[in-house]
Amino acid sequence: MRAKNVLGIIHAQGYGPQAHTELTAVRTFASVPYGGRYRMIDFPLSNMVNAGITQVGIITESNFQSLVDHVGSGRPWDLARKREGMFILPPYNTSSAITDHGTRLSSLYSISDFLGKARQEYVLITDTNTIYNIDYKDLFKFHTEKEADVTIVYKHGKAPAIQGLMMFAIGDDKRINEISVSNGNDGGIETNYSFNIILMRKSLLEYLVRSAIAHNATSFERDVIQANLPTLKIYGYPITGYSAIIDSLKTYYKANIDLLDPENRKLLFDPKKPVDTKICDNVPAKYGLDAKVSNSLIADGCVIEGEVENSILFRDVKIERGAIVKNSILMQGTVVGNHTTLNAVITDKNAVITSNKNLSGDESYPIYIAKSATV
Repeated sequence: MRAKNVLGIIHAQGYGPQAHTELTAVRTFASVPYGGRYRMIDFPLSNMVNAGITQVGIITESNFQSLVDHVGSGRPWDLARKREGMFILPPYNTSSAITDHGTRLSSLYSISDFLGKARQEYVLITDTNTIYNIDYKDLFKFHTEKEADVTIVYKHGKAPAIQGLMMFAIGDDKRINEISVSNGNDGGIETNYSFNIILMRKSLLEYLVRSAIAHNATSFERDVIQANLPTLKIYGYPITGYSAIIDSLKTYYKANIDLLDPENRKLLFDPKKPVDTKICDNVPAKYGLDAKVSNSLIADGCVIEGEVENSILFRDVKIERGAIVKNSILMQGTVVGNHTTLNAVITDKNAVITSNKNLSGDESYPIYIAKSATV
């Protein structure tokens, strides 16, 4: 299987409980900031381009202006092309009636025209609430060698609390023998669970989606994948290296703080498999005479006159004199006033914490400050 014969499809909006966290109140999951400089879509998009995929469609639903601003024409990922390249697929751009909007199944049906016109033989479907860096070429090779109808990337561990999450019983040959679909209450159990990275022939996907819609089905996981397990050869491909699924503010906080471990950064940001993002030229960070910074990731444009420890600061964050920031994630443009103390706090873009405040959360329940809010 050649990578140029694979069409990439990325779901910009999360489904289930993870679609309704504080982080996605004003943006799609694809444009949620991560790690001081990235957006969530950077990971599936970079993985596809690194493997040689040259055509990618991004399915949108709502609140996608920040996503469009970030990806632009696709130039940072070498997808600004006269032929193929990157396509933003607006919500439900089909004239056909869909009875259940906002599901993975209905969103795939809504891009029927795009799928039908694509020349590629295979399709790779991914979500954007996942963080990983794998070589899709190995996945393509696995799919071909197994002569699989469907291959699903999975991880063994404690399952996230996501409604519609597929969990598997897998044989020694990696063939999936049983599939159960979570109702959202299975979080924490030890199992093989899907990363919602799915590879199959495009014609098979089109047939399965049309058939499911014709029978008034509503769930891609139950009515397309699970229902066809007896008749299709469905295999599981294990994910390796650092990986995470975001299903809550707590897991978002942990996935960011995990980057303070050099080993996790080494696994996730492999120079041989670069994670590309939109480039924003900015001045270097400035440190005042009394500034103290330890075990933190500091982006360009920050001005630090106070103390920062075990934290991640995005671009243009300002820490004023006497302020103490620990175990926190501060997004672009955040201002922390004089003699304010923050611990286990997540601030969205352009938040302002005024002087002489004391905000303290916990890793299991971080405090969240909304975009442009003043405290």
